[in-house]
Amino acid sequence: MLSHVDENGQANMVDVSLKEVTLRDASAEAYIKMSKQAFEQVLLNQNKKGDVLGVARIAGIQGAKKCADLIPLCHPLALSKVAVDFELDEAHSQIKVTSYCKLAGKTGVEMEALTAVSVATLTLFDMCKAADPLMEIHGMRVTQKAGGKHGSWQRD
Repeated sequence: MLSHVDENGQANMVDVSLKEVTLRDASAEAYIKMSKQAFEQVLLNQNKKGDVLGVARIAGIQGAKKCADLIPLCHPLALSKVAVDFELDEAHSQIKVTSYCKLAGKTGVEMEALTAVSVATLTLFDMCKAADPLMEIHGMRVTQKAGGKHGSWQRD
């Protein structure tokens, strides 16, 4: 049975009130590929809009905190940690965006981790689109999660 569907087949926010509070965390990643010119502007911090990576990092953190406002059946969570980081891949003119979310709570933080990388990557697109409107976002996925009823796992 799907947890977000009630006995009448209607969308339903899961009741987590009786679940135990446990330490939970999750990580996610996404990539944005761009032209060499746009990538070089980011690398050298020469984008006309300013500190592209700094703004994208803050946007990703804000995105994780606003996840419940964006995804209708997500619970509002009191996140204790959100981190957004970047790996610049000069050979492929792409940026790998990673996130990490953590809390002590009754439900997992996978959606918050995914929202963080999504919003950070979209912010990179927004800030670099004048240099390259043909950028591609790809490879968004959860890379690990820990805690909760289903336990821990990590993508190879």
